[in-house]
Amino acid sequence: MTGPSRTRSVVRAAAIAGAVVAAALALGACSKESGGPQRPVPEVTVVTIAPRTVPHAPSFVAQTESSRQVEIVARVSGYLDQIAYREGEVVQEGQLLFQIDPRPLAAQVDAAKGELAAQKARLVTARSMLERVRPLVKQDALPRADLDRAVGSYDSARAAVYAAEAKLKEAELNLGYASIRAPLTGVTGRALQRVGSYINAATEGAKLTYVAAVDPIWVTFSVSQNQLAKWREQISKGQVVAPPNQDFDVAVVLPDGTTYPQQGKISFADPLFSQDTASFMIRADIANPKRDLRPGMFVTAVLRGAVRPDAIVIPQLAVQQGANGHLVYVVKEDGTAEVRPVLVGDYFGEREIVVDAGLQAGDRAVVEGVLKVVAGQPVRIREPQAPPASAAAAPEPAKP
Repeated sequence: MTGPSRTRSVVRAAAIAGAVVAAALALGACSKESGGPQRPVPEVTVVTIAPRTVPHAPSFVAQTESSRQVEIVARVSGYLDQIAYREGEVVQEGQLLFQIDPRPLAAQVDAAKGELAAQKARLVTARSMLERVRPLVKQDALPRADLDRAVGSYDSARAAVYAAEAKLKEAELNLGYASIRAPLTGVTGRALQRVGSYINAATEGAKLTYVAAVDPIWVTFSVSQNQLAKWREQISKGQVVAPPNQDFDVAVVLPDGTTYPQQGKISFADPLFSQDTASFMIRADIANPKRDLRPGMFVTAVLRGAVRPDAIVIPQLAVQQGANGHLVYVVKEDGTAEVRPVLVGDYFGEREIVVDAGLQAGDRAVVEGVLKVVAGQPVRIREPQAPPASAAAAPEPAKP
């Protein structure tokens, strides 16, 4: 390319570049003057607050406990001959659990019977002697001292008979204790001794197992001092109405979230607070006919029977967590959004929550579209869509 042609090309390229830069600057200036694209008004779904009466059912962490648990302890010493139950299974009252070798005890019974027979024979002899001596003493044929000795021998022989009878009863009781039976109907624990072991009734080794009644079963839980104070405050303010005579129903929620079919009643409330936990214990009796509940299980106890009149209940989606607590966006009459700090209470159902303070009847709380809402900015309320009507049944085809 020659010199003049090259010079004209460079000048033309410079002119085009300048025009592009000028256009870009102009567009930037226009964009600044117009303020950029406007933010669209967010659409939200609201719920209008309408107070209503709802159940008030506080829940507590609870644990199941046997209503009657008995330690099975050997009363007599001897070798263990038999374990007559299956460990961990349910046994009936009076069922044989353990058998201690009864032969030494049976021998003691026989010995006691022999001793009793001997003492009875001595008693007969003493009675005969007394009957012979008494008339002779009256006739002054024998001295008075002989009568006193005969009476003493008779009384001593009769006392010996009583002692022999008591020893026989004791021996028979010990023989009966060799067969250890269940004192109640319930589940059993593992056997602490094995067949062939020597059981010494005077030592710790006399413990054999336990039997625990599970129908009914106890459900125990603790109520803290703060919970009790809040409960009384709510009742005094009329926020909560308790059932007559504090007659609560106690429901049990299992760890998997299912509710146990049987409900119970409170049978005991400890009048004293624990110094360690600042709480007092409450116990409820729950029917357990199928023995689904076993002692030691952790469950949730729910007190039913109280109600909350004029309670404000909103969906859980409407409640947001802020830096200073919970808040709810409310749509004012002019269509702008407002932030309301709220004090939430108990959960109601699976998707609603009770609001103790911060909202009132007639407020419109934002449920859907909360993330798009800006406080003080307008919002557009979207009407909830009605479920689609079921399609009309198609006419049957004409029969030929």
